Amino acid sequence: MTPEQLAAALHTVLSQAVTDGDLAIEVPAEQALRVERPRSREHGDWATNVALQLAKAAGMPPRQLADQLAARLREVEGVAAVDVAGPGFLNITLDAASAAELARAIVEAGESYGQGGAATGERINLEFVSANPTGPIHLGGTRWAAVGDALARVLEASGAEVTREYYFNDHGAQIDRFARSLVASARGAQAPEDGYAGAYIDDIATEVLRRRPDALDLPEEEGQEVFREVGVNLMFEEIKVSLADFGVKFDVFFHENSLHETGAVQRAVDRLTEQGVMFEEDGALWLRTTAYGDDRDRVVIRRDGRAAYIAGDLAYYLDKRERGFDRSIIMLGADHHGYVQRMMAMCAAFGDEPGVNLEILIGQMVNLVKDGRPVRMSKRAGTGVVLEDLVDAVGVDAARYALTRSSTDSSIDIDLDLLASRTNDNPVFYVQYAHARTCNVARLANEDGVHRQDGFDPGLLTHQTEAVLLATLGDFPRVVAQAAQLREPHRIARYLEDLAGRFHKWYDECRVRPTSAAEEVTDLHRSRLWLNDATRQVLANGLHLLGVSAPERM
Repeated sequence: MTPEQLAAALHTVLSQAVTDGDLAIEVPAEQALRVERPRSREHGDWATNVALQLAKAAGMPPRQLADQLAARLREVEGVAAVDVAGPGFLNITLDAASAAELARAIVEAGESYGQGGAATGERINLEFVSANPTGPIHLGGTRWAAVGDALARVLEASGAEVTREYYFNDHGAQIDRFARSLVASARGAQAPEDGYAGAYIDDIATEVLRRRPDALDLPEEEGQEVFREVGVNLMFEEIKVSLADFGVKFDVFFHENSLHETGAVQRAVDRLTEQGVMFEEDGALWLRTTAYGDDRDRVVIRRDGRAAYIAGDLAYYLDKRERGFDRSIIMLGADHHGYVQRMMAMCAAFGDEPGVNLEILIGQMVNLVKDGRPVRMSKRAGTGVVLEDLVDAVGVDAARYALTRSSTDSSIDIDLDLLASRTNDNPVFYVQYAHARTCNVARLANEDGVHRQDGFDPGLLTHQTEAVLLATLGDFPRVVAQAAQLREPHRIARYLEDLAGRFHKWYDECRVRPTSAAEEVTDLHRSRLWLNDATRQVLANGLHLLGVSAPERM
């Protein structure tokens, strides 16, 4: 029995109680009836707090309502016991056959197992990475690439329509510094003091000259513009390739420069003026963000007519809302923490709800360690470690998994030696090996004549390790839903590691194949193959949500 089936049974029990006149309430929809794994297996297979939720509406103490519901639930086929705990929790124990039916449900659901509908109908714009096109993607951006793509997958698994968006910063002072750095490299001179250096600058400058041999012969401003335009495009194309090789593909690449060229900034100013939140002072145009919790008001248009940095943010946010997105989620690095307050004030100034229409996630630093020492330098970039350095060291799967398995609220140290190892101490190897082992079990079982279609008797799956493994498999949809709700895809990784451990324990205790050619194939072997294949499916589904492959052999 799946959690969904148990929620349906609970809905039926509540509806019948209303029909019989024992309850006078409006029965919640099945989706609103929460059925979860209890923290301790001693408390049963599933638990629900529905009596606590409905007691006030029912006009009775929660425990009294729980007792009434428990009596009815005990009559449901497949339910072995129902206990009332604490102030009114219902702890439900299924009989062995009903609990093990989950294996068949998972196999039949296939890739859809774990998906839900909590976010159905939501249009979400998820903006992540958005590194300046002035150099390769550093580790902070690499972490957001892995986490952002995983979060998009998790949100889609919850029913949301997600647009992955990269904000292309091709406007402003950093681009001017980049262009001047390219010109200096092309002339064989040192990079400007505030510029960029590294082998990649030399490579791009050489390519600009190959495409435009006349660039250095043009007037200074005109020549610099050539290096800016061609160089930025080259750098950005390289960033796109790096991300695609990392398994991250964006639906939209939005150019910051377009906001200033299309009049989007002025439209945002006009909208906020209509809202009555703009004012003039000292010849400049200001946004009254202090009215919405900011520590000071913000200049939008300077006295010389130039747009301040926040002007682009205003135009960009309005553009997203005009494109029909219900939620805008932006993932930013730790150095942007002081940016959150003004962005939320901006959201409120437009008449939207901070934390609902706009969410900002802040990610902490990533450090690489090799041979017990920090890795600080990229040979190509000449600065901090970049995406390609990490991938070259451990591969895409290990890099993505390592960057995703920890909460973004905390800094992480990634041990390159550990991630390159083929041991159980390496978390990605541990999980992928579990999947490969399920595939191997299925292959060998097939050779021995053990086939799922020949029979399934869930009542035979009574070993203690089987009950634990089934309970863990049944928890997957809840973990996915929680990861989406909390914007924490690392919960998927931690779940997979727990599931892998449960599977390895079961594998050591229970055989799917006969011990010898003389042993007859029975329904126990076949039923265990169903459980093995259900585990394989959940491991594959979970790894897919993280953007990590599920190898069949290792």
